[in-house]
Amino acid sequence: MNLPHNPSQIPQRDVDVLRGLAERQAQIADLPCQREKADLWRRLNQLEPTRPLIWINEIPWHEMNVNDELTLRCTDPWARTIETELRRLIYQWEHLPGDMVVGSSIPCPLIVRSGGFGITEDVDIAVTDKTSDIVSRHFNIQIREPEDIKKIRFPHVTHDVQNTELAYQTMSRIFKGILPVEKMGFKGTWFAPWDELIRWWGVTEAMLDLVLRPQMVYDFVAHLVDAYLHELDQWEALNLLSRNDNNTRIGSGGYGYTDELPTQDYDPGHLRTQDLWGSATAQIFSGVSPDMHWEFALKHELRWLERWGLTYYGCCEPLDGKIDLLKRIPNLRKISMSPWVDVRRAAERIGTDYVFSLKPSPAGLAEDTWRPEHARHLLSDALNQARGCRIEVIMKDVSTVRYEPQRLWEWEQIAMETVQDFRP
Repeated sequence: MNLPHNPSQIPQRDVDVLRGLAERQAQIADLPCQREKADLWRRLNQLEPTRPLIWINEIPWHEMNVNDELTLRCTDPWARTIETELRRLIYQWEHLPGDMVVGSSIPCPLIVRSGGFGITEDVDIAVTDKTSDIVSRHFNIQIREPEDIKKIRFPHVTHDVQNTELAYQTMSRIFKGILPVEKMGFKGTWFAPWDELIRWWGVTEAMLDLVLRPQMVYDFVAHLVDAYLHELDQWEALNLLSRNDNNTRIGSGGYGYTDELPTQDYDPGHLRTQDLWGSATAQIFSGVSPDMHWEFALKHELRWLERWGLTYYGCCEPLDGKIDLLKRIPNLRKISMSPWVDVRRAAERIGTDYVFSLKPSPAGLAEDTWRPEHARHLLSDALNQARGCRIEVIMKDVSTVRYEPQRLWEWEQIAMETVQDFRP
């Protein structure tokens, strides 16, 4: 987030814009349905029987503006960052809410800096839509030999307390009398060490080395996880964690509402990892056997996952054939079921032991012609195959709606109609 160079220089017009948007958020947050929806998510996450819950994220916002609802009015860069989030929240509530829950506070992110891992992706980018942040990447290889492990360093983390307080005080002044401002640290994090490795190693090269140089792969994964854990230890020591048993996205799925977190002996002034949800994924392992998935991914990811109170596993990789493997995760609660799974097979193996985090394919939203009844059929069929499970439906990875935002609005209506009368 850009910081206000001088809080007193933020134009009054910008303040008025932000306060008007916050007033709308406060009205939405005060609706009784927010508490009802939060309770549904709590019940689902505790594996109680509920109807399937719907949530939409990873939206192509550059295609969604209608009637200037997303057009920014602020002029200060820092104020525009806040305005963007407020406008998107209100827009989603008005047009495609599903089972979203709107909170009654404004987050002020802690200003945290990390020295990084000493290596970053070196990519060539291909752009098809200049207004979109979705691009194609060709990764230039930086890991070739065992000695390249020295390139991966342990991060050093610092918290900029002074600028965090500056942002907090400025926001508190802007939103005074409307919504409280809450300092927000890390609410868990996206843990995907293989997502990083392939950016440095190359996809084909890394997959070949699983067979040709397995010890090298093993050593690199172990070292990178050590680096992540070193960073995590600093987050905890510096008191940079915030609760995520609320309307926080967990992993690649839905919200984290639960009565099981934080732990009974938690200190609200200094959270630990065991008080929060964690997550992990190894998306590049879609075609890797369960034994290889264990040896080169999950065995290492467990060192991360065991630190958290509850966990979510997976993203785009099909996991229907690896449920027995994932049962080795002692605190696992949700499993991602990507568009490429055999839903019936997955449902038989998951049962009611975990939340079935169903990811419908967004491809239909990008077709030349939008076919709403086809979308209804696909969702209804998947839900029927997973009947008996504890289901959340997460529409994500929506790269385009062909500049017809009403397609996604209509998908949300179809999804909500489909689940209203559905029984576990």
